[in-house]
Amino acid sequence: MQYFVPAVMVLALGACNAKVPDSGAGVGFGSYSSYEQQRAAREAELQRQKPQSGGVVSGETPTSTQTKPANSNNLGISDEQDFDAVSGRESIESDKERLARQKEQYVVIAPTNVPTGGSSQGATLVNYALSTTNRVGESVYKRASGASQSRYAKNCQKYVSSDMAQADFLKNGGPRKDRNGVDPDGDGFACGWDPRPFRNARKAAVSRPAIPAEAR
Repeated sequence: MQYFVPAVMVLALGACNAKVPDSGAGVGFGSYSSYEQQRAAREAELQRQKPQSGGVVSGETPTSTQTKPANSNNLGISDEQDFDAVSGRESIESDKERLARQKEQYVVIAPTNVPTGGSSQGATLVNYALSTTNRVGESVYKRASGASQSRYAKNCQKYVSSDMAQADFLKNGGPRKDRNGVDPDGDGFACGWDPRPFRNARKAAVSRPAIPAEAR
């Protein structure tokens, strides 16, 4: 019995001296102090890597969010017939000013009369064409019977155009005389010359409607 009591006391003392477990163990560090050191180092590293307050640094150029100005020369569908669109940018006063500017820029070219005089070849042909009324091939002047068609063809080939042939014909006594045989049918028109274009031009000038005074 006297040996049992001391043995129990020894066991009790051994239990009291058991090692208290380290609260830092089991978290990947040898001790709690090592954990604190590692955390401080990590926070210092993060502070060094933190970007400046100027903004996020990026290798890409930021895309501008500003709207590009509209190209005034860009031609598109006109909205002049859209009342809402026009009323939003025009007023009665501005519309009157715009119409006034357009009226100032409006130019009326007055029609000119067909030439009626002058000594040039063109004026001579115009005067003669407007003085005649017969059709091409309608005989008006007497010609010698049996006029040579071969002579007619040969002499007409000398002229570059029928206008030149007619001008020379009138210069040499035509239409009453046909010295060169270029008007065998006696219609007064040499080498097939046709006065109708000149007559039609005169008719068009006469029948053209008058321009109102307010449009001038």
